[in-house]
Amino acid sequence: MTPFGERMRQMRARKGVSQKEMAAALGVSAAYLSALEHGRRGMPSWPLIQKIVGYFNVIWDDAEELERLAALSHPRVTVDTAGLSATATLLANRLAERIGRLAEGDVEELLARLDAMDRQGR
Repeated sequence: MTPFGERMRQMRARKGVSQKEMAAALGVSAAYLSALEHGRRGMPSWPLIQKIVGYFNVIWDDAEELERLAALSHPRVTVDTAGLSATATLLANRLAERIGRLAEGDVEELLARLDAMDRQGR
């Protein structure tokens, strides 16, 4: 599941609508919506994100957060380390190799560390 798919599922559950109902309102198939929620489809298009924002009547800040989550929700990530250090390439490859075996707490810890580095401007 992607961050965008998880958020969309939460919003849909709060509104009390099925995938089929939401899909019909957005003009997409229920199968596509399911694939989007489960991370079997890539990032939705900007027009579809706007339809989702309208469907849930999302306020501006939450709409920006939904757009940010969509941008971070590619289920198949490619990391280009060309021109970076050997250590950076090693990190990318080790992460790719191990991500499926990491405990959720370890993933959260790594994300928290990256967030802290972002806040420090690094």
